[in-house]
Amino acid sequence: MTENNKTRLAPNNPGTTIKISGIFLFLSGFLIFMGIITGEMFYTLPFNTRGNYISELAAALPPNTVTPPISAAIFNLTMIVTGIIVAAAGFILQMTSKKLIATIPLMMFGTGITGVGVCPGNVVPWHGIFAIVIFLTGGIGAITSFKIVKGPLRYVLICFGIIALILLFFANKFIPLLGVGGAERWLFYPEVFWIMGLGGYLLGYTNS
Repeated sequence: MTENNKTRLAPNNPGTTIKISGIFLFLSGFLIFMGIITGEMFYTLPFNTRGNYISELAAALPPNTVTPPISAAIFNLTMIVTGIIVAAAGFILQMTSKKLIATIPLMMFGTGITGVGVCPGNVVPWHGIFAIVIFLTGGIGAITSFKIVKGPLRYVLICFGIIALILLFFANKFIPLLGVGGAERWLFYPEVFWIMGLGGYLLGYTNS
């Protein structure tokens, strides 16, 4: 790595701190996926990825609000913990990279995830507000992470962000094809892949 590239990411080359941010992001993506999958395992009502929102694992949306206790506990705890981890990773990365355009969306993304866990789908309007924060800042953050990520991965992450924003702003065009659950997953999962990809990139950071 050239001197220019080293200083672009971290002026003082705090490689260990950057790697901590990387492991936080990579593990948070893993926890989100496994938390959702595990919540689905313990969900006791009819549920499918086409017709149900992810957050219905915690509470069905009003007016037919049902809160399945086990899957709700799994989902809410997963979102609260992973959101805190993502926001912390964004804060740590800001301390080293000084790239607000990339780290502010990351911290807001984590805040939104925690908010969804604290405010399940039956808590209106807060659940919807936090969900919009997730979807919007996740798409923006995936695109602006090009300020940190170098090489081919930066273009992959930009594509993830574009996919998410297209699904966000043109959801009505995709719902007839994918269903509300499918459209939401096509929106949210690329954002999860973004934080995992960014985390993996940061884990590979070296001072030399």
